[in-house]
Amino acid sequence: MTKKINLHLPAAKQFIHLTIAFIATISIFLGTLPTLAAEIPTATLTEAQLQQGEEIAQKAIEATEKGDLPQAEAYWSQLIEQFPTNPAVWSNRGNVLVSQNKLDEAIADYNQAIELAPDNPDPYLNRGIALEGKGMYQEAIADYNRVLAINPEDAMAYNNRGNAQAGQGKWPEALQDYQKATELAPNLAFASANASLMLYQLGESEQALRKMRSLVRKYPMFPDMRAALTAVLWSKGQQGEAESNWVAAVGMDYRYQDLDWVKNIRRWPPKMVAALDNFLQLKL
Repeated sequence: MTKKINLHLPAAKQFIHLTIAFIATISIFLGTLPTLAAEIPTATLTEAQLQQGEEIAQKAIEATEKGDLPQAEAYWSQLIEQFPTNPAVWSNRGNVLVSQNKLDEAIADYNQAIELAPDNPDPYLNRGIALEGKGMYQEAIADYNRVLAINPEDAMAYNNRGNAQAGQGKWPEALQDYQKATELAPNLAFASANASLMLYQLGESEQALRKMRSLVRKYPMFPDMRAALTAVLWSKGQQGEAESNWVAAVGMDYRYQDLDWVKNIRRWPPKMVAALDNFLQLKL
């Protein structure tokens, strides 16, 4: 009798821009990175083997949640040895590799998952993120387009494609993708946040400010929007409210004090970076 095994890692938490460094932290804020959960027939397996596999998968999940990524990688590698034709284990190890900034190794794992399950969108989505981390934006867009060809209503694919468009400086195209993502998934805070940043980049500062305020009201523990509000409010001369949001932002995530991190890791668009720089320069 052919058995099936469904070993999959619960979606790893990640941040708004889905950039590589944020994935490395794995547990910052809202949003999810879908993982492969397909059930693929394996060779004949005993119940004991299946049970052992599920137990190892659970250990991998727990190791990831604790931030012990090398151990999680080891568990997924063990599962790959036991279930080499199951694309889920390859894709999940790829996620853990991305989280450690091992991009080439992760891409190799996603390639294997895609070879085993070419019609599943998740490894394409995940591989796109790894390609973005290498600055290969056009290749990432191709992967996100493949996801959308499989599932035209995948909000995360639109959000991620917006990230890659922004990486190429295609601001209107990025905004369009972010807005489509929020249309499909109104509670996808990351896409809404990205849209607000892009609106500011495109000169729609009042609309951007309204959206940022709305997001902070809905998600008060949202450091990215707190920091963005700081920059925009300061530029408008509203120092008191800017300072208040700044205290909240850095209390939740100190990295917003590092402009290089905001520019190159979080990847705010240039006008937002400049606005935050103005605030930071006056704070020094």
